[in-house]
Amino acid sequence: MVNDGIKLKCFFKKSKNLLSIIFLLFIINGIGYAQDGVAGINEANQKVRSYFDAGTELMYAVGAILGLIGAVKVYQKWNAGDPDTGKVAAAWFGSCVFLVVVATVIKSFFGV
Repeated sequence: MVNDGIKLKCFFKKSKNLLSIIFLLFIINGIGYAQDGVAGINEANQKVRSYFDAGTELMYAVGAILGLIGAVKVYQKWNAGDPDTGKVAAAWFGSCVFLVVVATVIKSFFGV
């Protein structure tokens, strides 16, 4: 029973040394493959900036669709004589303005 404990301690001590050596070899191998990364960051920057035009156009399209849906809702409420038509119209108009402003701010902020 006591010998089993000694054998386990020796095994773990050898395993720690072996794992340390393997880990050190992986680190040394990784250093050889490491690169500066600036070129990758610049490429990612250019790709993300190229999506802003399409993204802002998409926001304008979504705003137009939601604006039409909102206009139909306001028209239905107005014809039905609901008392909260003004509140719904203000919310609809505010959301449309918000989408346009966000798209414009994104365009101007990122300098696209």
